[in-house]
This record gives sequence, structure tokens and C-alpha cells, in this order.
Amino acid sequence: MVYEYLVGLAVSDDAVYTQYRAAMKPILSQYHGGFGYDFIVSEVLKSETSALINRVFTIHFPSKEASERFFSDEDYLKVKARYFDSSVTHTTIISEYDKQL
Repeated sequence: MVYEYLVGLAVSDDAVYTQYRAAMKPILSQYHGGFGYDFIVSEVLKSETSALINRVFTIHFPSKEASERFFSDEDYLKVKARYFDSSVTHTTIISEYDKQL
């Protein structure tokens, strides 16, 4: 079993967001996390938020606790501040759940 998030983003700068992904992946690996699905969305037909969503992905960890440690990791927060904050205008956590493998 893994703990997984289904996330929608409003990416405003694809080039900087790509740098974010490259910089955060080694840190994500330290927490045994990874991405499952990753989509660039051209049209949203129904949404529970008024925020734009143009990217949808899943990110998983061995446990919720591992995800919390990752998202509060000092090195991750530096990468997030440098790349994510300037390339993403909105984040929507669509769902989070335990997933059977």
C-alpha cells in the first residue's frame, strides 16, 4: 500500500516548473516517493474550484507520514521557494488516499 495525492496545478511557467521537477526529484527519492500519472490538461469540463487547472498528476509515498516529512524537508522547501512558487499560481489537492498496489 502507498499513500497517494491526486493534484491539480495552474502552471504559469512550464520552463521553470520543469526545473522544479528536476531539482525536487532527488529529494523525493530520499523519501521513497514518486509520480504515478502526469497530464497536461487542455480543457477542464467540471471543477470544484474556480482556479485554473492545466496540470494533473499523482504523487505517492510509502505512508502519509513520509509525505509530511518530504513536504516539510528543508531542502525541498528551498527548491519549492526557488522554482515552484514562481511557476505555479494555484495548487488544488483533488484527493489523498491509501492506494492498494
